[in-house]
Amino acid sequence: MTAPIRRPQVCILGSAEPGSAAYERAGEAGALLAKLGVTVVSGCGSPATRFAAERAIEAGGLVVSIVPPDQMPPADWPATVVVPCGMGDARNLLMALSGDACIVIGGRAGTISEVCLAWLHKRPLLPLVGCGGWSNELPSNPPDERENSPILPWGSTAALEDQLRGLGLVR
Repeated sequence: MTAPIRRPQVCILGSAEPGSAAYERAGEAGALLAKLGVTVVSGCGSPATRFAAERAIEAGGLVVSIVPPDQMPPADWPATVVVPCGMGDARNLLMALSGDACIVIGGRAGTISEVCLAWLHKRPLLPLVGCGGWSNELPSNPPDERENSPILPWGSTAALEDQLRGLGLVR
């Protein structure tokens, strides 16, 4: 049997403002993913997803950033690899498909569209709970009745690590 080459990938979707508990959990999630050898996929467009990417890089992790415009972002963009897709909001599908699972933090309309696309394509959803925001409601209010994928809430890095282990994304 051949050893796996591809590292697990987890998308970080959502939004939360600096100073909020959700923002802090986003940074902790990015650092945890790096520590566990999981590649972070982040658009880095909201303060929370950017903070998650920054913390992942600080922890020595890999970050792939899929950005909506067709141009490269500035050199200080917090990513190891940048994919300028030139698709605007249609890039939300690329975000939803680029992870073995999707962490959801807070969120606004763009996050909801990414979550619905991830749900349609059977990606496990890991919503942050206990910090307010739209992700807090996801466990009791899934996108629809189909039960396409598991919804695995977390409120601490220990709980997030347990959920990732349960999915088989880390050993």
